Amino acid sequence: MSRLLPAVVLAIGAISLMVHLDNASAQYPQPNRSNQNTLQPQQGTYQPAPPRFDSGIPAIPASAIIAESGSSEPEPEPEEAGWQIPSAIAKIAEGGWLMLPLAICSLIVFSLSIERLVALRRGRVIPRPFVRRFTECVEDGQLSYEEATELCEEFDCPVAEVFQAAIRRWGRPMFEIEQAVMDAGDRVADGLRRFVRVFHAISNVAPLIGLLGTVLGMIQAFETISSQESIGRPEMLASGISVALMTTAGGLTVAIPAYLAYMYFSSKSDRYLGEIDKLCQRVIDCISAEGLENNNSQRTTTKKRRAA
Repeated sequence: MSRLLPAVVLAIGAISLMVHLDNASAQYPQPNRSNQNTLQPQQGTYQPAPPRFDSGIPAIPASAIIAESGSSEPEPEPEEAGWQIPSAIAKIAEGGWLMLPLAICSLIVFSLSIERLVALRRGRVIPRPFVRRFTECVEDGQLSYEEATELCEEFDCPVAEVFQAAIRRWGRPMFEIEQAVMDAGDRVADGLRRFVRVFHAISNVAPLIGLLGTVLGMIQAFETISSQESIGRPEMLASGISVALMTTAGGLTVAIPAYLAYMYFSSKSDRYLGEIDKLCQRVIDCISAEGLENNNSQRTTTKKRRAA
C-alpha cells in the first residue's frame, strides 16, 4: 500500500490543479453580448434654434447635427478575455521552462513525505502491545522457541523481523546472536531509511536548477542591454532579471522543505533503530547460552531456598 501511495498523491495533485484551473475560468466568465447596452441616438429630439441674425450664411441642417452628435458618443469597450491564467501560476510561468523540473521535484517531495509519514508510524515500526508481550514473556521464561517464532510471524513489523533473527539463534553464544541481530538490523535500517536519499538529492539539485535559471536570465539581460533596441525600454531588461529571480526563488522553495524532510525522517529512523537495538539486547540476554545458564542457576537457587 505504501508503494502505491506516491502515485496516488501525484494523481490527486494533477486533479487538484485541473480543478483549480476550472475555478479560475469560472471567476472570469465571458460577458454576455445580449446584455450590452448600446447607445442609439434618438432622432428627431434635437431642434436647432433659429438663427437670430440673418447674416446670409446658410444654417446647418438638423440631420448633419444629429449625425455628428451620434458619432461623438463613446464606442463600446472591447470584450474581455473569457479565461485568464491565475496570478500565482502566471507568476511561476515567468521563471521559464526551468520551473517545470522544479514543479516535478516539489510533487515528488510532497508525495514521498506523505508515504514516509504513513510508513514510519510507531504502530507500524514498534507496536507497543507486541513488544511488551514478547519481552515480558521471554524474560519470565514463559515462551518457548516455537511460541516465540509464531508470535514474531504474527506481527509483520521491523522489530519483529529483528526479534525473529535473534530467536533463530536460540541457545547459541551471545556473540553469534548479536551478529545475526546486526545483519537483520541493517536490512531493517534500509527499509526505514527508504526514500531518504531522494530528499537529500532534491535538496541539493533544486538550488542548482535555480542557479542555472539565474545564469540564463542574467545572460538574457546582458544581451538585451547590449542591443540598441533596449535604449529607453526598461521592460526588455526586466524580463531577463525576472527569470533569474523566479528560478532562484523556486529552487529555494523546493530545496528547503526537501532538506527539512530529509533531516526529520533521518532522525526518526535513527531513533527507531536505537530503540530496536535496546529491545534486542534485552532479548539476547535471555535467549543466549549465557543467559539461559544464568536463568537456570537462578531457578535452581530459588528452588533450594524454597525447599529449605
